Amino acid sequence: MRIALGCMGLSGAYGKTDDAKSTAVIHAAIERGVTFLDTGDFYGSGHNELLIGKAIAGRRDQVQLSVKFGALLGPDKSWGGIDARPAAVKTFLAYSLVRLGTEYVDVYRPARLDPAVPIEDTIGAIADLVKTGYVRSIGLSEVGPETIRRAAKVHPIADLQIEYSIASRDPEDAIFPVLAELGIGATLYGVLSRGLLSASPLGAGDARAHMPRFTGANREANAKIVAGLQGLAKRWGITPSQLAIGWVLGKQPQFVPTLGMRTIQQLDEALTAKPLTAEQLAEVEAIAPRGAIAGTRYPAAHMTALDSEKR
Repeated sequence: MRIALGCMGLSGAYGKTDDAKSTAVIHAAIERGVTFLDTGDFYGSGHNELLIGKAIAGRRDQVQLSVKFGALLGPDKSWGGIDARPAAVKTFLAYSLVRLGTEYVDVYRPARLDPAVPIEDTIGAIADLVKTGYVRSIGLSEVGPETIRRAAKVHPIADLQIEYSIASRDPEDAIFPVLAELGIGATLYGVLSRGLLSASPLGAGDARAHMPRFTGANREANAKIVAGLQGLAKRWGITPSQLAIGWVLGKQPQFVPTLGMRTIQQLDEALTAKPLTAEQLAEVEAIAPRGAIAGTRYPAAHMTALDSEKR
């Protein structure tokens, strides 16, 4: 598995979507060998799981499903925090199984750390679901080294989902070394920094309009760096997206980039990306050294709540 399909964007996170086209992307991904599908029970308030469930009907044995849970949303999409209590864990999964039309999920993970619930309690509840066959493996998302260690003492952890890209390199410091020590894999999301590195335009209803890297002076500063990367990509005969993907493949070949392809063209573009050579990596980092991208990856309140950002 060289890349994984992140399905959040198929439920309107970055603007209007079409279920028929989204289903075609999922089918094309499976046919091309992309069999790891990542979703969250809160993506589109359940729409994403329903979409995937219909798309994989009759193909369940061809895919691995990774599901994040715990995020609380209101009918107006307002954020209500995280609930990772053991009873809630089992309730969330019961609903996901119905929406996905499956009897089990391959990787089940809390979307974020619940500050009110010890991680041991949450992982213990998922471990119970592993014993009963409803879950195959346990994952984590956006947590730091201490939480990873504590979770791994309760049950083996298969995978950490964490943001990593040319623009977001902090996991290199403490998180990746712990994963290597404990033998835990990673699915790396945000490889294109939500379209920043591919210069994807913002559309109506686009959630990125409220993210620091896409607003004000940060947007202007980042556009200059992105233009430099575009020049490199042109010289190498690849697209900016392939450069960003190739950078991650070259830097962390042991991990799996999770990409939110919304069209078959984007899917094929991603699948033809190749790891950058050491010389190419150096050229990229001369234009975009660590810390050069202006703005945090999420708004300040969200960043403060992330366990992975605690130092």
